[in-house]
Amino acid sequence: MLGDIAIENLGVITSSALEFSPGLTVLTGETGAGKTMVVTGLRLLSGGRADASRVRTGADHAVVEGRFYVDEVDPTTREQVAAVLDDAGARADESGEIIATRVVNSTGRSKAHLGGRAVPAATLQDFASGVLTIHGQNDQLRLLSPAAQLEALDRSAEGLITLRDTYTAAYRTWKKLARDLKERTEKRRELAQEIDRLRFALDEIAAVAPEPGEDADLVQLIRRLQDVDTLREAATIALTSIDGADEGETPGAADLLGVAHAALGGCDDPELTEMGERLGAITSELSDLSRELGSYLEGLPADPAALEESLQRQQELKTLTRKYAPDIDGVLTWRDNAEVKLRSIDVSSEALDDLKAQVATAQRAMLAAGSELSAARRNAAEELGAKVTEEIHGLAMPKARFEVALTEAKPSSTGLDEVEFRLAGAPELDARPLATSASGGELSRVMLALEVILSAGVSGVTLVFDEVDAGVGGRAAVEIGRRLARLATQCQVIVVTHLPQVAAYADTHLHVSKEVSDAAQKSGVERLSEERRVAELSRMLAGLEDTETGRAHAQELLDRARKDREALRQK
Repeated sequence: MLGDIAIENLGVITSSALEFSPGLTVLTGETGAGKTMVVTGLRLLSGGRADASRVRTGADHAVVEGRFYVDEVDPTTREQVAAVLDDAGARADESGEIIATRVVNSTGRSKAHLGGRAVPAATLQDFASGVLTIHGQNDQLRLLSPAAQLEALDRSAEGLITLRDTYTAAYRTWKKLARDLKERTEKRRELAQEIDRLRFALDEIAAVAPEPGEDADLVQLIRRLQDVDTLREAATIALTSIDGADEGETPGAADLLGVAHAALGGCDDPELTEMGERLGAITSELSDLSRELGSYLEGLPADPAALEESLQRQQELKTLTRKYAPDIDGVLTWRDNAEVKLRSIDVSSEALDDLKAQVATAQRAMLAAGSELSAARRNAAEELGAKVTEEIHGLAMPKARFEVALTEAKPSSTGLDEVEFRLAGAPELDARPLATSASGGELSRVMLALEVILSAGVSGVTLVFDEVDAGVGGRAAVEIGRRLARLATQCQVIVVTHLPQVAAYADTHLHVSKEVSDAAQKSGVERLSEERRVAELSRMLAGLEDTETGRAHAQELLDRARKDREALRQK
């Protein structure tokens, strides 16, 4: 549910905050007052395209901020919203509110934030897809597209989306295998050359048989071999200085320190005793160094040919690093990837026969899933046609008939069918495609009927209708108001309307007004009291807000709508 929205410098709105309640909220006002800017703000929060021309003249940027609550939506939608927030590193605040913000600069660039994190506009679109749906006149036109009609059909019956997902997975598996087979067949010669190249490279690497990190280890070994005499001499001098000469003629540092330590150790003087302990520690450290120097000398290479062998091995490794990667670890990674690729492009007759069998099996699975989906769609199409027909009969189209036609099509990611919504104006007439048979007003009513049906069982989401009642009047307008009120018993519904019959059904009535001066114009939004509602409905009826007749008519309309609303809530 949408809690509130704040708008700054968007179109004619300088600064305005709207607080929305559950149920049905209507926005009314004179043409050009700024009602559409509220819907524009909601579209921006839904990740819609940023249009610099919408920024108020003289302002650097426009800002729209909305607060959403998702406690009442269904568990699947809550999981979807949580996944979007988690991927973006965003979060709800301590009150459970999710704050979305969109800033549009006058230069045309925009910024989006969700749950305290900067995000791409597409993330706002992913977030809003489950909690906010906007229907405007452009959305009516989208209803004419086959893709939108197919989506509406699949949403109309429980289990259809699951069947479609199962089919889509089978279709993608089949297409992937079929593409692989086609590529291997059509590019058999090129792939055979690629196989030869990979095998040659793998054989070359295998012949050298490099070990991880071997190139770096060789650098150190070669440096030591090149300096082995100098290193041996330095270590020998150091060891002799510590342990003394083998003949014992010259005492070593360890012997002399031992004598000093023994001399001080026999004294009772505390200072000398403390210094004797320090000499003991130094003597122990010298013993450790002596052992380490001995091990170092033993480990120095003694083979005169070792340097030449190491240099030759280094050249072998460089042959690989010049061709395949900057270092040996990279060469080994390249080898592993090449082995995987080699296995995947086998073009032998046996491999192609096996792949053909996999393609055939995947195709059978795809067609079986598609047939099951098509059968379910045929049942759903009949039910949806009957339900929409019933709804539009109540929307002042008593003789009309709505049909959902399915025709067989080539396999695609959405199934084996093409869907077309059709409308007949009278029982004896043939149903024709919506695009050629429905007027603007009829299209509005069909879309509303579909939304009423598709929203059954959905709760907690926000539905926005922007003048979907255009071209409608009289009894049809009353029925549109009643159905919007019915929708509002389980969803939050926000409606921009010019029709008093629709506005009368509102739980909350917001009025958008515009002030015009010689230099500028600006709009503000007011929540109407009962008395102000009567005056606004009177104005909407026939511009009679200042007459007793107009007010009486408006009050009657309001009272009748209130009774209808109460009856709907009791059902």
